[in-house]
Amino acid sequence: MLRAELLGRQAQRESAARTYARTIPVAPVSATGAEVTGADGRAYLDCLSGAGTLALGHNHPAVVEGLQAALASGVPLHTLDMITPQKDAFSEELLERLPGSLRHHAKLHFCSPAGTDAVEAALKLARHATGRSGIVSFTGAYHGMTLGASSVSGPERMRGPAAEAQPVTRLPYPYGYRCPFGVGGEHGAGLSARLLESYLTDPSSGMAPPAAVILEVVQGEGGVIPAPDSWLREIRRITAAHGVLLIVDEVQTGIGRTGHYWACERAGVTPDILVTSKAVGGGLPLALIAYRPDLDTWLPGDHTGTFRGNTLAMVAGRITLRTVAEEQLAERAEKLGARLRLGLRELARAFPQIGEVRGRGLMTGAELVDPGAAPDALGARPAAPEFARAVQAACLDRGLILELGGRGGAVLRLLPPLVLTDAQAGAVLDRLGDALAAVCAAPHGRPERAA
Repeated sequence: MLRAELLGRQAQRESAARTYARTIPVAPVSATGAEVTGADGRAYLDCLSGAGTLALGHNHPAVVEGLQAALASGVPLHTLDMITPQKDAFSEELLERLPGSLRHHAKLHFCSPAGTDAVEAALKLARHATGRSGIVSFTGAYHGMTLGASSVSGPERMRGPAAEAQPVTRLPYPYGYRCPFGVGGEHGAGLSARLLESYLTDPSSGMAPPAAVILEVVQGEGGVIPAPDSWLREIRRITAAHGVLLIVDEVQTGIGRTGHYWACERAGVTPDILVTSKAVGGGLPLALIAYRPDLDTWLPGDHTGTFRGNTLAMVAGRITLRTVAEEQLAERAEKLGARLRLGLRELARAFPQIGEVRGRGLMTGAELVDPGAAPDALGARPAAPEFARAVQAACLDRGLILELGGRGGAVLRLLPPLVLTDAQAGAVLDRLGDALAAVCAAPHGRPERAA
């Protein structure tokens, strides 16, 4: 009864823009690791983990202990951008973990606590440092919902009409399964990079030299689409050759999620500006950018925010950064993610509705399609968003929380905590297989609720 009351009052009080509350009608009351208990007493495996925020899962003992100690010590919880011992310790830990030439040498700018504001800061810094206004982004991207961040995102529903005033050029992201060039693989990715270079070198392209290129190494909301390493290296070569800054959005991919501490490290690429949020705060709100010191052309107050001095987030973030490194959770994510994708590909043999399984580390996507429809030139069939929604609901009935993404919302997205156990990984596959079987067997794709 409590669950129904909570959900009912939420629907009455909160805006129509709420998302997860609609598709995942759970009222969490307790959680540990990868398990969540709802107000209805049911236990769930959490393969959403705060959209990738909870690298160490719910209520990790080291994080809880650190937060309790900080609260008991009487430290100030809110300090704007003033320095505290906790912030200093966090900054030292982060600088130790940054990729490539940013390690130990980057400038850090703390932003308001959401990733979208860190993207805003990165765009503003790039424009300020270069004196140019244009930005290049990619189809399928998701960089946030504020005006500047949404203007470089892909789907129109995320941008809104006001965003069109922003000088943004969108290029095709290398999406092998639905390659915009119709060739797929490394060839399609190469054409994407070649198009960028053509725009930059052709005086008649209509694109003025941009301030920056912004990208995700693995598109998350876009459908868990990993870019080939060769493409990322080529984008780095092109931007460096033409004096264009490279912004890598690691909000969802950072801190071990993709099998490397930072997703860009796999290709050996270091961005000029790195954007991080979500897991970097250890489950608490924190967002910042790390960038080349020579780009630090800002004047005091050029980008501010009231809630950029969250002491508890600094404490939780430092513990998370250190734990992921010391316990080699990125390497574990690589192995466990490979196991999940292998299991999903085995399910695909029984369920042709699984068109493609892809991902890196513990960032996995399964694109659901209509197996009865005609394939395109590369063999991909039309997406099946209604089927995907039915599978998501059936998973929830079986105690598995996951979200949808991708074109049309037809990609099942698995973002479990990096502390997911082997046994829990097996349970994820079992519950997902049961959910697929139930949806396929039910008339009109509406399976009865599991016991």
